Amino acid sequence: MASVANPVQSPIRASRFSSLYVSPIRISPSIVPLKTRSLASRASGLSFSPLSEKLKPTKPVGVSGEPLRFSGWNQQLRRRGRDEFPVVAAAAADAEGREIEIDGYTKPSKSFAERFPFLITGFFFFMWYFLNVIFNILNKKVYNYFPYPYFVSVIHLLVGVAYCLVSWAVGLPKRAPINMELLALLFPVAFCHALGHVMSNVSFAAVAVSFTHTIKALEPFFNAAASQFVLGHQIPLSLWLSLAPVVIGVSMASLTELSFNWTGFISAMISNIAFTYRSIYSKKAMTGMDSTNVYAYISIIALLFCIPPAVFIEGPKLLQYGFKDAIARVGLYKFLSDLFWIGMFYHLYNQLATNTLERVAPLTHAVGNVLKRVFVIGFSIVVFGNKISTQTGIGTAIAIAGVAIYSLIKANMEEQKRKAAAASASAS
Repeated sequence: MASVANPVQSPIRASRFSSLYVSPIRISPSIVPLKTRSLASRASGLSFSPLSEKLKPTKPVGVSGEPLRFSGWNQQLRRRGRDEFPVVAAAAADAEGREIEIDGYTKPSKSFAERFPFLITGFFFFMWYFLNVIFNILNKKVYNYFPYPYFVSVIHLLVGVAYCLVSWAVGLPKRAPINMELLALLFPVAFCHALGHVMSNVSFAAVAVSFTHTIKALEPFFNAAASQFVLGHQIPLSLWLSLAPVVIGVSMASLTELSFNWTGFISAMISNIAFTYRSIYSKKAMTGMDSTNVYAYISIIALLFCIPPAVFIEGPKLLQYGFKDAIARVGLYKFLSDLFWIGMFYHLYNQLATNTLERVAPLTHAVGNVLKRVFVIGFSIVVFGNKISTQTGIGTAIAIAGVAIYSLIKANMEEQKRKAAAASASAS
């Protein structure tokens, strides 16, 4: 930015600025953008008439991306501005739309979310846990009078898909375009999602919710095994050692679990394997699409995978006596409302989990996942009054502690890799 060459010695009054065209400026403590077009079009008329001939600038005043400074009387303006001018800051834009700064510029006051980000993140965590706990409790209550997990899995996804379609219709969010290439990438992810979801529900229907979540604590073990033997990634010894308490704790809990049966146990194990492969295929299906749209498309495809087994495995029973028995026990209105709300809570807690985990660092992510499982196990025991043996309780605690240790070690490794990559990128 060119500046006035000679300093101004005489006092400057506000009335002497009548020929300086700055539009639009209002007397207000807020930041007032100066329109580039107006400033550029009047640049030739920029003058300070009645300055003496000795004080004329040696160069024309122009607009650039540098801060706007009037050397010489800059400090005098700043002092007088505090006393006489209520305008404390102003910003403009250069010809390319970049913001330029005038001396005395003050940033606008931050919004509540910017000033207290920890409160917003805490609210996201609370809603994620709350919706997850409500879903697990309501889901188990439905199975107590309607034990058809394949059909209930379809309802979960069906309500979520309807929610996504309505959201797309109103443009929140805007639907991302998709083609056959993207569908081919998302199909294996959706299949693993459908299989893991159905098997989880089969386990929930067969055994206590706390026991299913104890078995699902083994998921990090399957993730590490798949990374080592399927993807060929070298897993450090420290990670393998941290998984030992998980395996030992789950084994202790399983041996004395009062609600144990092989259907619930095997279904939970299949769910672990399915979700492990879902993670593997998800890394291969990085499409650049936002997570909300990706989850919507995966839900639609997974629904198509879930419908056939529900029809062939449970369809005849449902038509013969399944629906009639449920309506006779709780009534049509409660039956339909329960099905709707478990689907809504299922979709919302998954969506909130995605939104929450995008806001935090990997270490917080790991701790959050472990605490979520603790919350679900604890609330399910209290709500349903499940009796557990002392050995089962100790085994569950050991397994959760092992998951926490594993998650913390892995999160620290990921953070070190990220910092190393950032350092190498900045060095280059």
